[in-house]
Amino acid sequence: MYKTEIEIKQFASCFALIFLMEKTIMKQAEGIKNNPNLFFIVLFIFFAALSRLIPHPPNFTAVGAIAVFGGAYFNRKWLAWIVPVIAVWFTDILLNNIVYAQYYEGFVLVTNNFLFTATALILIVLLAQTLLKKISVLNVFGASIGASAIFFLISNFGVWLISAYYPANIPGLLAAYTAGLPFFLNTLAGDLFYCTLMFGSFAVLNRYVLTPATKSA
Repeated sequence: MYKTEIEIKQFASCFALIFLMEKTIMKQAEGIKNNPNLFFIVLFIFFAALSRLIPHPPNFTAVGAIAVFGGAYFNRKWLAWIVPVIAVWFTDILLNNIVYAQYYEGFVLVTNNFLFTATALILIVLLAQTLLKKISVLNVFGASIGASAIFFLISNFGVWLISAYYPANIPGLLAAYTAGLPFFLNTLAGDLFYCTLMFGSFAVLNRYVLTPATKSA
């Protein structure tokens, strides 16, 4: 019972931390009350991240797409970097402590490989900020492909670095990348699907509901 109470307190503390971080993001953004675009951009990212909780093929997720979307629409770099990372971290907490709880002992705040996930997200945001200064179907397609490649390279490098399955040498690294190849197609398909869904939906929303803008706060 004592262990359960500790885990509940840790879980509650974590959600309180996430809530405070969200409030900080909203307070720091100028004109949030007069900027519905920003609200919907954040909402799109968090809803897309929550899609990870829906049963899906391995690696067919919105992880890369939310970083592309954030990089395209957030004008402030710190928002583009931190919102996708927090969204993925939040869904990681839900997945690791609810869906995959049987694989861990106690409450899991962060896993060993999250650093590599966050690094991949930030690099994808940087790519999107470079390629999507002008948003077009072709540019979004290119950013989506690039996002998949970045995530594949960084995540499998992380597996090789922290896992005991592969020897700490170049052949071991190549073996890790080879083992990850079957999942790359799903990553690619997931990024293309969710980029299409997010950019397409936001374009419709932007046209008929919001004030048209290529960038937000």
